Amino acid sequence: MRTRSDHGHELIPRPEKTPEALRAAIAALAAIAPDRLEKMQAEKDEAFAKAVEWQSVTPVQSWVLIWAREIEIARRPDLSTRYADAKSNLEHEDPTTAQEALRELSAVLDEALKAVRA
Repeated sequence: MRTRSDHGHELIPRPEKTPEALRAAIAALAAIAPDRLEKMQAEKDEAFAKAVEWQSVTPVQSWVLIWAREIEIARRPDLSTRYADAKSNLEHEDPTTAQEALRELSAVLDEALKAVRA
């Protein structure tokens, strides 16, 4: 596992892009974000079913990337806080606040995805 400290404290190190490392990260995710595990499992099952149906590994690759991004957000309190704050304002009665929340949520997702692709 590797980690970068340029963004502050991390709850768990960023996993390498191997099945073993991702399994370990998912186990760690259970400790720091248990509310996300049920969704992750359902999406994994769907990805594997599509992979069989389509005879392609693309759905599984997409699932791995999406969940690497989710782990990145969960393991970094800076991103996790920004993510939660943005999500809480998505349906704000003030359209400007809701629009800013959408921009912030997009920025968090982009930053996390960029980090896991590095």
